[in-house]
Amino acid sequence: MFDYTQETANELADLALAEQTASGDEKIVQAIAEVLGASSQTLQEAFLTSVRVRRAEARARELLAASAAKRGA
Repeated sequence: MFDYTQETANELADLALAEQTASGDEKIVQAIAEVLGASSQTLQEAFLTSVRVRRAEARARELLAASAAKRGA
């Protein structure tokens, strides 16, 4: 069951973040988390973790790109 939960959370996180970017709706991630939490706290937690991981990765990649640009790479 863990694999299904994690795969679903990852897919929903990708979709939610893409929709947030496309629509500019900053509240879409929280709205999805609330819907998930009403039925499955486990899936809600996995989803929110997947969102945080993706956001952290994006920030880290931005920092690395800025560092590389600074040194002219």
